[in-house]
Amino acid sequence: MSTVSPYSQIAVLVVDDDAYLRKIVRSLLIGFGVQRVYEAGDGAQGLEVMNQFRPDVLLVDWEMPMLNGAEMIRLVRDPANSPHATTPIILMTAHTERHRIQQAMQLGINEMLVKPFSAKNLLQRLDLVVNHPRPFMQIGNYFGPMPRPARGAANLGLATEIAEA
Repeated sequence: MSTVSPYSQIAVLVVDDDAYLRKIVRSLLIGFGVQRVYEAGDGAQGLEVMNQFRPDVLLVDWEMPMLNGAEMIRLVRDPANSPHATTPIILMTAHTERHRIQQAMQLGINEMLVKPFSAKNLLQRLDLVVNHPRPFMQIGNYFGPMPRPARGAANLGLATEIAEA
């Protein structure tokens, strides 16, 4: 008896300038049961693919040529101009400096994967955005997912930082 994957009905767009990484992520997603995986080599191509295929989840690299991850996320999260403003975004990056993490959160990412990441970590982030989505909110210039209640006081500080940005 085979079981249907909880991810079989979703489409995922992987946006990264590293073709080898895209291939690995594609293989992992297919292994998790995702049947529709799209790829783009930069943010500009990612926006084109988004408009054509309307993926349910985005996996976006931070540093890319043409249109980088930050700019792509900014365009996607613009509720006035983007039909995809609430699409879950998982950021993939090797940059773990505090200011970059804060910038990514202020841009409205849902989750973050630090490169190199494991299949387990990718599946955990995918599970969070698909099976445990957070509601979206707009405070000042911020539009994105609400902070998780479980992180308590740390998120209160982040919410204040986001509102003041």
